Amino acid sequence: MKFGVVQFPGTNCDYDCYHVLQNVLKVQVEWVWHKDVELAGFDCLILPGGFTYGDYLRVGAIARYSPVMKAIIEFAQKGGLVMGICNGFQMLTEAGLLPGTLIKNRCLHFICQQQTIKIENINTPFTTKYHPNQVLKIPIAHGEGCYYADKNTLDELIKNRQIIFRYCDSIGNINNQANPNGSLLNIAGVCNKEKNVLGLMPHPERSAESCLGSKDGLLLFESIILTLKENISNCQI
Repeated sequence: MKFGVVQFPGTNCDYDCYHVLQNVLKVQVEWVWHKDVELAGFDCLILPGGFTYGDYLRVGAIARYSPVMKAIIEFAQKGGLVMGICNGFQMLTEAGLLPGTLIKNRCLHFICQQQTIKIENINTPFTTKYHPNQVLKIPIAHGEGCYYADKNTLDELIKNRQIIFRYCDSIGNINNQANPNGSLLNIAGVCNKEKNVLGLMPHPERSAESCLGSKDGLLLFESIILTLKENISNCQI
């Protein structure tokens, strides 16, 4: 299996993701440059956080038109696994690979803090190693992380179980006090209907080693690896 970490001008969490994959999990990983148009051989692509193109127009809006995005869209449409973290999540919504959008935090300030989130669906390639309703401690760092969608979209997300992570308190209660940015329904992460594209605002790569205060994010990467191994085994049968 092979992972790709996509680099755009302004990406700043790329080395964190690369480190987790190469040094912590010991899997094959390669860089993907934003001008690349060929993605053959990859099994999972990760769009890291950062401030692509300075977020001067709208978060993720310029990066969405980078040459690599067309290839990423085609990769996802063929069933490839794609995960967007923070700014990567914003890019995936701009590209139409995920529903909804991310707007300014309700406090209008950049937020950087440890955050508790709750698992809403373990039946995805990204969450198979978690337990139902498990509460995770994973940091957030964003200025435009408020998830917004119209009522019909929210209804579809609920119906199709596309809400994967929600902000909660330390014991799993989902309420306004536990919502750091004003996201509708306390949404911290969603996937597409096919469940092969995930976007989340929290940073799992920053909670993948015990020295960082939490290893809760590591299970997300391990879930992807488990899914890919199972897919390879099924293909060999």
